Amino acid sequence: MSTLRRGWVGPTAMATAVVLALTGCGGDGADSTGAGAPSGSVAMPDRFAGVPIPDGRVDDAVGELDDLAEGLLTSSGIPGMAVAVVHGGKVLYSKGFGVRDVVTEEKVDPDTVFQLASLSKPVGATVVARRIAAGGVEWDTPVHRLLPSFALADPYVTEHVTVGDLYAHRSGLPDHAGDLLEDLGYDRGQILDRLRLLPLGAFRDSYEYTNFGLTAAAVAVATVAGTDWETLSEQTIYRPLGMTSTSSRYADFASRANRAEGHVLVDAKYEPANPQRQPDAQSPAGGVSSSVSDLAEWMTMVLANGSAGGSVLVPPEDLLPAISPQAVSAPPKMPDARAGFYGFGFNVSDSASGRVVLGHSGAFSLGAGTAFTLIPSADVGIVTLTNAAPIGVPETLNAEFADLVQFGKIQQDWRSLYRTAFQPLGAPAGVLAGKQPPTDPAPARPSASYAGTYDNAYYGPATVNATGNSLTLGLGPNNMTFPLEHWDGDTFVFTPAGENANHGSVSRATFDGDKLILEYYDTDHLGVFTRT
Repeated sequence: MSTLRRGWVGPTAMATAVVLALTGCGGDGADSTGAGAPSGSVAMPDRFAGVPIPDGRVDDAVGELDDLAEGLLTSSGIPGMAVAVVHGGKVLYSKGFGVRDVVTEEKVDPDTVFQLASLSKPVGATVVARRIAAGGVEWDTPVHRLLPSFALADPYVTEHVTVGDLYAHRSGLPDHAGDLLEDLGYDRGQILDRLRLLPLGAFRDSYEYTNFGLTAAAVAVATVAGTDWETLSEQTIYRPLGMTSTSSRYADFASRANRAEGHVLVDAKYEPANPQRQPDAQSPAGGVSSSVSDLAEWMTMVLANGSAGGSVLVPPEDLLPAISPQAVSAPPKMPDARAGFYGFGFNVSDSASGRVVLGHSGAFSLGAGTAFTLIPSADVGIVTLTNAAPIGVPETLNAEFADLVQFGKIQQDWRSLYRTAFQPLGAPAGVLAGKQPPTDPAPARPSASYAGTYDNAYYGPATVNATGNSLTLGLGPNNMTFPLEHWDGDTFVFTPAGENANHGSVSRATFDGDKLILEYYDTDHLGVFTRT
C-alpha cells in the first residue's frame, strides 16, 4: 500500500491510495473498442482491450448485485448502503439496503441522501468543465489571476499554479493541507489564506492529495462566475441534470427527511457519529450530498461524453482533460505493475483487462464511505454509498461488479484485500496511543508556570489555563478546550478532536522553555507554539 502522508493520514487520501494500490487504477475496469467495440466504431490501438465483453455480460453482472450487496452488508455490519448501475444511457439497477439510522431503523432506498465525502471532487470537476465553456477560465488559468488574494509560500508558484494543478494535486502543497485547521473550527477563507504558510514540495513534479488546494481552485472558478461555489454547482450541473436531492451545502443535507446519518464503530457496535461531519469549509472537495438516483444521472452524463437529454451539457473538449491522466498518483512498485493516475478530480488508469477506468473513493471517519467506477468503453458505471466510517465496502462491491463485467467472474478476494488494506484508516494517532502512563513519572512544575499564550502563525494562539492543579489547552477561533493530563515531567497529553482524530488518538503536549510542542499538529514541523 502506498505511503500517504508524513505524520497524520487523512481518511480520503488513504481510501484513494488503497484503491490505487489494490487495483492499479482509480476504481475498477473499463471497456474499450477493438474487443467488444461499439457498432460502427473504428478499432484504434489506444482503444483496444484484450478481453472482450460479450452481449449480456452487464445484465448478468447486475443480476448478482443483490446477493453481493446483501452479503457485504451482513458481513461488515455497516448500517446502510445504496447502489446504482447505469449502462447504455439507462439506469439498470437502483436499490437501498439496511437502515439510514440505527436508532430510528428507517430503511435506505435509492433516494436516500448520503454525504459523498471526496466523491465530491469528480462531481465538482464537471462543474468546472462546464463553466469553462462560458469563458473567463480554463484548466490552465492561473488561480492568482482569478483570485488575487490566493498565495502560496513560493512567489513563482503563486503566479503560475493553475486551476488544473490544484485539481490534480500537483501544486506542491503538503498532503491534506489545511484539514487540521478545519477540525479546529477555522472557516474556508481563513484556511485558504493560511495555505501560504505551508512548505511546498516540487511544483508539478509531486502528487500530494489536498482538499483545500482543490477548494481554492473551485472558489476561483466561482468568483469568475460572480457567485459562490455552492450556487454555481447547483446552476451548472445539479439543476440541469434533475439532481433535485443533491447539494453542496451541509444545511440542505441536514434538512432532508430521507438522509443517511453517519455512523462510527464504538465497542464493536455502530452508533451515530456525534457530532456529524459538517464539511462546508471544503465543500468543493468533500461537501456534496446526493442519492444514487441523482448520481446515476451524473454518471450517465459523464459516460455520454458530457451529453444529457440529447444535448451537450459539458463540452467534451473541456471534460476530456479532467478524465485524462494529469499526475502519477500511484507509481508502480515493480516493473510489471500498473501505475495509477489522477486527472482533474478523477482517478484514471487501466484495469487488468486493458480497459480505461474512471473512479473515486470518498471517506469520512465520522461516517461515510463512498465510491464510483466507470468503464467508459462498456458504457457502464456503478456507484455505492454507505453511511459508516470507511472499511472498503463500496470499493469491494464496485471491484466485484467490474470483474463480473469484464471477466464474467470475480477475479480476486476483494473482500479480504480491502478489509485488510482499510484497517489503518481506523487506527488511533500518536506515539502514546494505547500506552499506559509511566508508573513513576518525573513531577511536573507548578501548574501556573505553564499558563499563558503560545503563538503560532499557522494554527493561531494556543492558550494554556491553570485552575488549581489542572491545565487546559485552548485552540482555534472558537477556543476549543482540551484537558491536559500529566504524563512525565514537562510532557502532558490530550485527546484531539475532529474528522482526522480517530477514536483512541493521543497527542503529547511538551513544554520546552518558551516553546509548547503539540505532537498532533506538528506535521511539517508546524506544531511549535512560542510563548508571548
